Amino acid sequence: MSLWLVPCSLLLACLLVASPRWRRVKAAVFCAWLLSLALWWLVDRLSGDGINAATLYHLQTGLKGAGIAEFRNVIAVFSVFSLLALASLLLLRVRRFRMHRHGGWLSAAFAFTFVAAVVGSPLFADGLRLYRATLPTNVTAVSAEYAIPHVPVERARNIVWIYGESLERTYLDQQVFPDLMPHLSRLAGQAADFRGIASPEGSGWTIAGLVSSMCGVPLTTARGDENAMGRMGRFLPGAYCLGDYLKQQGYRLHFSGGADASFAAKGSFLASHGFDRIKERGYYEQAGVAREHFSDWGIHDDVLLDDVFEDFLTLSARGTPFMLTTLTMDTHHPAGHLPVSCKGERYESRHGDVGLLNALKCTDRLISSLVDRIRNSPYAQDTLIVIASDHLAMPNDLSGVLADMPRENLLLMLAPDLPAGQIDRGGSTLDTGATVLQMLHPQLTALGFGRSLLADPPRDGASLAAREGDASGYRPYLGYARQLWMGRDTGTLRMDGDHVVVGDQQIRPPVMLEYDKTWNISSIVLEDAPRQFMRDPDNVLAYVDRCTAFEDALPLGEWCALLVDRNNDLKLYADADLARGVKIDTPLEASNEPRPRPRRPLTLSIESRRMLAGQYQVRLRPQRLPSHPFWLEAVSADGKVIHAREWVNVAPGAGDQIRLPMWLDTAVDDLVIRAWLDYTEEMPLEGIAMTRVSGRPRS
Repeated sequence: MSLWLVPCSLLLACLLVASPRWRRVKAAVFCAWLLSLALWWLVDRLSGDGINAATLYHLQTGLKGAGIAEFRNVIAVFSVFSLLALASLLLLRVRRFRMHRHGGWLSAAFAFTFVAAVVGSPLFADGLRLYRATLPTNVTAVSAEYAIPHVPVERARNIVWIYGESLERTYLDQQVFPDLMPHLSRLAGQAADFRGIASPEGSGWTIAGLVSSMCGVPLTTARGDENAMGRMGRFLPGAYCLGDYLKQQGYRLHFSGGADASFAAKGSFLASHGFDRIKERGYYEQAGVAREHFSDWGIHDDVLLDDVFEDFLTLSARGTPFMLTTLTMDTHHPAGHLPVSCKGERYESRHGDVGLLNALKCTDRLISSLVDRIRNSPYAQDTLIVIASDHLAMPNDLSGVLADMPRENLLLMLAPDLPAGQIDRGGSTLDTGATVLQMLHPQLTALGFGRSLLADPPRDGASLAAREGDASGYRPYLGYARQLWMGRDTGTLRMDGDHVVVGDQQIRPPVMLEYDKTWNISSIVLEDAPRQFMRDPDNVLAYVDRCTAFEDALPLGEWCALLVDRNNDLKLYADADLARGVKIDTPLEASNEPRPRPRRPLTLSIESRRMLAGQYQVRLRPQRLPSHPFWLEAVSADGKVIHAREWVNVAPGAGDQIRLPMWLDTAVDDLVIRAWLDYTEEMPLEGIAMTRVSGRPRS
């Protein structure tokens, strides 16, 4: 963080104390500023690169499965910073140095200093970087470079792909880390050892490393960068990855990883691109593996890699070609972990007693042991072994040492007919999949934007653009990769069950799609969509939701799509139209109707008691009624079954109770009472009662 922010913050504190004018506003702004800096520091300690694409991605996919406890010290320091930021509000009580005569000038100085501090802060720099990354870009120039392999494999080798978590090749440097990783160093001397492998933008965290190496494209979020992943039905459906190709060639694809597959949507990616079986933390927990073999992140590497070797033997014996992929975990930042089989592992170092070094030494032994067992097995002749880091190390206990070293990813390939030696083509993780493909057929030298590192130096590809250091030259590759979330034919909306199908993607509504003048999707909004829908479009907005979000009368169906163009002409399509498919580029008829304000469902109550079949009356007593009429519903917990629906008119003297008659055909365990309200309104309740009015007494 910039050191000059310290004097800026002190100056802001002095200016806040100096004048009583607007003191509450200035105190709130100053406190929010300090909290923002504390939050940035926390994110930077986790990502190593401030607020970047990885930060947004993990916020969008959620943190389930993350080993948050590993960062307790960082979180503790952040908590102290946050308390200090909140303590700045106590400056309001300082009166001794206040000057009343120069309040205007002092307030202006406060504002100027604040703007200068923001513009010079890493927060502003990161925000500007993210904004530039999402600017529209012409991807036509790089579209022709995107390669999909069509030639059948010449030699159907089995593939064992070992990803080492944050296991960059830098740790093999004998000058800085003597004898830290002797076994991997030995294997590097026997392998095709690819040097200078970088992690360009969109490939620098675990799921991005998997996507870039297996698909040859950087990982970006869906267009609009909203909370996309949680409601997207498929992971990068427009991408053609190594798994897709191998699946078509008759391969079986297995993945084994120690962490939760739901973290960062890793399981969704694998399942969407050919993998038949995915073993992850939940699998090993259900298999009865003892608790001592788990860390906060997941199962330890010794148990994991032993299981991988058993899977290798089983798959090899079947005679069907396969790719067996595994991802270790014990070298995860910040401090690593030691499994049971490595409890006595210690690495004596001039860098001190660093736990991560012990974890690295252990992982060196465990990975090399798996490789040696495979190479000594009866199936070695038909097997290609790939050892690769998923990405460069993030902030860890050795960051100070690594900062002064040339950083590079690890990429080793071992096969009986592959000559050993170092190969330095200056590639990146984007090129790994294409390099593996060339081991299956000499003509297969490209995958996505990746280019084989065994072939002649490429004259195109994303690695070349990234290596030249020109952000504008690399941006079209990011733009093209962003389009892969939706596919290309995105001009038709169609409902399939409770998902809207757009191009190759399935999205759970509500969703707002904005189309540009060439009928491509310019943004996707999944959060706060009703509010965003009220802005005037440059071309066409399409909003898909339950029909109760739009209609005041009896709904035309369950799902509706409302289209609005730049002339404010609009049309509402319901179930029958959406089942056939709605063409977005169909001209809308001129309309004098006001644009409806989409409602959003607000949960008022959850009835978790078991309710028998029969007739009920739900009575609600709101603290205050909304100003607009609304729909009131009783629905199942998953929202798929509507048990009762009532249109509520808000009129003067309407009374202080709302009644909803309801009939249950069968017993219900969970019932949700919700209201479809204007997006600007709430409806807090004083009380709710549910009375059985006919049938047998309620249990």
